[in-house]
Amino acid sequence: MSDNTLGEYLRARRALVRPEDAGLRVTGVRRTPGLRREEVATLAGISADYYLRLEQGRDRNPSAQVLDAIARVLGLDATATAYLRGLASASGSGAAAPDRARGSRGGRGDRVPTGTLQLLEVVGLPAFVENRAFDVLAANPLASALAPGMRAGENRLRTMFLSSTERERYPDWEQQMGGMVAAFRSSIGTDVVDPSITSLVGELSLGSEDFRRLWARHDVRPLAGGTVRMWHPEVGELELRREKLGIGGTDGQLLVLHHAEPGSPSAAALALLGSLAAGAAGGAAGGAGGAAGRLGTTSSTSYDLD
Repeated sequence: MSDNTLGEYLRARRALVRPEDAGLRVTGVRRTPGLRREEVATLAGISADYYLRLEQGRDRNPSAQVLDAIARVLGLDATATAYLRGLASASGSGAAAPDRARGSRGGRGDRVPTGTLQLLEVVGLPAFVENRAFDVLAANPLASALAPGMRAGENRLRTMFLSSTERERYPDWEQQMGGMVAAFRSSIGTDVVDPSITSLVGELSLGSEDFRRLWARHDVRPLAGGTVRMWHPEVGELELRREKLGIGGTDGQLLVLHHAEPGSPSAAALALLGSLAAGAAGGAAGGAGGAAGRLGTTSSTSYDLD
């Protein structure tokens, strides 16, 4: 990750704005994608030299008014504008920021509360817990049956971009992944210096051209739920609602649940998947001579619980 994150962000977003969308008349052939630096400066009401210094990282203390003007020109929404302000604040402070986005490597922020683990056992829906880096910290068997990437110990970004079988499960893969990468950038924030995050981004950038392309856009979206279409080899197509709920007392952990509209074909398919998962768990429990394989059993990488 660059030490000039503000400049990187401005260049990436500038390249995505069509001149006509900014109210500019286009004549002739343009060799620069998106807006030129001087065009952004003019539309934002600042000097071209000052804007150049911002992109080059030679001025790291823009005012709130300047940032808001640039955000307006670049067409940033509220989430992206807040992200831009955060980049400027982190850039201007010059201080190392607190490490908030640890992966599942033993940090205290990865300890899933006991009550949440119990909830996973009884909720009756595919559910898992993830941290800021999209590491799956705990999951119930129904979530793991729904998709392999929802197992404890997996990183959802790594699974989605580096596993061809996982990609085949999502008919809207391109759209889903664009949103996922944008949410990941929002999740890790603007002040993360955790080497595990840098390592993950590097691994994905080397292993996936799609990730490199999406990451280079610098899109930012809130960590919100939505509708997801999936294909499952045993129960067929499902259209599910995904909910993301913050877990109090943790460093950004989210409880992620999937549910279907009552009475819909997807609800029937999800119920069938639950029956299949319960049968498989029951067989495993019988073979082991115990009840550890029942449907409610939750797998977790967090053994030192709060």
